[in-house]
Amino acid sequence: MVRNVVFCCARNMSFFKQLQQRFHSLHRDMACFIATIVAASFADSIFNSVFNNYLNETFNLNSFYRTFLEFPREMGGFLVVFAAATLYFLRSRRLAVAATLCAAGGLALMALFSVSLYWMFAWLFVFSLGQHLFMPLYTSIGMELASEGKTGRRLGQLNAIRNLAIILGGIFTLLGFKYLHFNFRFAFLIAALFYLISALMLYLMQPGKAHLPAAHLRFHKEYRLYYWLSILFGTRKQIFLTFAPWVLVTVFHQPITMLATLLTVAGVAGIVFQPLLGRAIDAFGEKNTLALEAILLIFVCMGYGFSRDLFSERTALVIAAICFIADQLLMSVNMARSTYLKKIAVHPDHVTPTLTLSVSLDHVFSITIALVGGIVWAKWGYQMVFVLGAVIALVNLISVQFIRIPTRQNDLANLIWPLIAGSNRMRSRKSDG
Repeated sequence: MVRNVVFCCARNMSFFKQLQQRFHSLHRDMACFIATIVAASFADSIFNSVFNNYLNETFNLNSFYRTFLEFPREMGGFLVVFAAATLYFLRSRRLAVAATLCAAGGLALMALFSVSLYWMFAWLFVFSLGQHLFMPLYTSIGMELASEGKTGRRLGQLNAIRNLAIILGGIFTLLGFKYLHFNFRFAFLIAALFYLISALMLYLMQPGKAHLPAAHLRFHKEYRLYYWLSILFGTRKQIFLTFAPWVLVTVFHQPITMLATLLTVAGVAGIVFQPLLGRAIDAFGEKNTLALEAILLIFVCMGYGFSRDLFSERTALVIAAICFIADQLLMSVNMARSTYLKKIAVHPDHVTPTLTLSVSLDHVFSITIALVGGIVWAKWGYQMVFVLGAVIALVNLISVQFIRIPTRQNDLANLIWPLIAGSNRMRSRKSDG
């Protein structure tokens, strides 16, 4: 017994020693970027946990007018490509600093000066612009910090850290509103503070790559399938971001703690799921990963839309909660689209501007789908909104079948050159003989 205890303690000490050594061996940029992800994701978790209840309790919006709120919220995403082009003189990580400062400012203004619905719209737009500008930079910086051939793995690890921060944010929100008498204003101010911390961490990193003005606001025909996949992702994403929490709040009448709990559970599952997903992308490829995502999403949409019609209220709520968590996990499959872009990129400098352009493209359609979804909800019920989501998933499944990863010229040379060199050596030996 004593020997087993000593053995377990020694093994645990060895594990923590290895963990400590790995932490100290981290490159400074990687350590700062991890801190950035933790702070920004913690802030996002607080905001996402309280926002729908904030709208419902403060402004008493119905489901139709709730969809119009997506216009200022998603307009920031649409304008990202123009903001990035205007700020082209900033290197990538300095641009990320500007983005996180913008998000922090929007949240602070929303907390302090939302005296009417229209002012809240304005501050939400400021926050959205910063949040959406950071999205492609988060992915491109993460891929820059990855080893060759391990991009999916690196993004999976970073997303796992992001999920851990989401858990902490969800727990913080849950405890704060349940036991510490938090209000919406205080929650938004705390979220703004953590965005400021993420801006500081980004500033401590190396400035990153500069992108010439000509790299922005350009469509490349080589990436047309990637653009289309981004549009499909934007429409499918918006259906769940807008209407899934709204179903829980207005159809199932769930309190603010319910969303915080579900985000926490999704974060816990994501800690395991994200690294496995990253490895799966590297091992099985983007095409297979994205196809499986589309198939699963069809079932998620059907479960979310029709569980209340087919089962009791309690069972339907459990199914809706499972679908909510499943969709939160499936959202991260978007990293497969990013690694696909990196593999087909004609030039490395195309990656960040193309990621930024894809954010703007998907938001053009996500704004539209939010408005269409609101009309569909009002006319035919929320079930038909998720039927629309299933149709989008089916189109996505068909589209990913056209993914082709070109063989790199350099990779081909690496395979052929040893054969050529060996053949030359053989000829040399024969001539010497």
